[in-house]
Amino acid sequence: MAERKGKTFTFEKEIRVLSSAGVAGRLEGEGPLGKCFDRVFEDTTMGEACWEKAESDLLTAAIRTALKKSNLEEDKIDAVFAGDLLNQCISSSFSLRELNVPFCGMFGACSTMALSSLAACLAVESGAMSTCMAATSSHFCSAEKQFRFPLEYGGQRTPTAQRTVTGAGALILSESHSKNLPRVKAAHLGTVQDLGIIDSTNMGAAMAPAAAKTISDFLRDTNTLPSNYDMLLTGDLGLVGSRLLRELLLKEDNIDISTVHQDCGLMIFDRDSQDVHSGGSGCGCCASVLCSHILDEMRRGKIRNLLFVATGALMSPVSSREGESIPGIAHLLHFVI
Repeated sequence: MAERKGKTFTFEKEIRVLSSAGVAGRLEGEGPLGKCFDRVFEDTTMGEACWEKAESDLLTAAIRTALKKSNLEEDKIDAVFAGDLLNQCISSSFSLRELNVPFCGMFGACSTMALSSLAACLAVESGAMSTCMAATSSHFCSAEKQFRFPLEYGGQRTPTAQRTVTGAGALILSESHSKNLPRVKAAHLGTVQDLGIIDSTNMGAAMAPAAAKTISDFLRDTNTLPSNYDMLLTGDLGLVGSRLLRELLLKEDNIDISTVHQDCGLMIFDRDSQDVHSGGSGCGCCASVLCSHILDEMRRGKIRNLLFVATGALMSPVSSREGESIPGIAHLLHFVI
C-alpha cells in the first residue's frame, strides 16, 4: 500500500503511464506546442450543433487515441476517471456514453487532470483495479457560454483574463516494470484555499494560493527542494497567477521555484502574437500539454523528474452572481522515469 506522510502518498507499486494523448483546437494548434498534439481540429464545432457536444467529441478523440496508442481494447480498462468544467460534468458523461467502460465522474475544476490521475493511481495501488484511465477536457466557447457570456454578446476581456483552452487529454495508468515509461512515484492531495478573490476574470490570482500551499506542503512532506526536480509544472495560472505563486512561496516559505517553474497556460499560447491576455486556462489546458508534449519529453529522457501541479477555481456561475469569493485547489503528481 502507498506510504502516507502528511497529505502526500508515495506509491509502492510501479504505476506507469502506458500511453497518453492530447488533442487541441485550431488556435492551440497555431501556438508553440502545435506540432506536439496528437490531433489538431481546425473546425472546433466538430460538426456538432452546439459547443457542449463539440467538447464531448474532443474528449472522445483523446480517449480513443490513448487507447489506440496503448494497443488495449476498451474492456481492459477497469474505470475511466474523468470530469470537466460544464455543469454536472456533461462533457465527460456524454463522451463515456460511447464506451462500455465503468465511469467515475470527478470535479476539480481546472485541477481535474491531476485529481483524476491521483484517484486512478490510488485505485491501482490498492489492488482494486488493474488499469485505469484519467481524462478531462475544456472548450473556449462552452466555457464562455456557461461562466461569462455567449460569444455573440461580444464582451471584452480584462488584461488578467485567460483564454479557456479548446482541448482534451487522456492517459492510461497501470502497474508496469517497463523502465522507459513515465512512472507516478507520488501524489499530493490539495486543500482548499481562499484569500477572498471575487474577480472571476482573474483566475490566476484565485488559484495561486492553493498552488503555493500544495507545493510547500509536498516539499515539506518529502524533505526535498525545488532544485531536486527538472521541472515544476503548474496547470494554468497564466502570467498573473505564475508571478503571484512565486511571490507567495518566497515571502511565506522562502522557497524559490524560479529556475524550474513553467506553466501550461503560458506554454500553450504565444502571448505576443495570439490574443490570449494572461495565457491559457481550463481543464484541457494542462491535460493537453501534459498528455502530449510533457510526457513525450519524459519518454525521450529530456525530463526525468517532474512535479505536475494542476490548479482549479472552485466556483460556479451561481456563486459568482451571488458575490461569493473563489476558493482554489491544487493537486500534485510526481512523475519520474
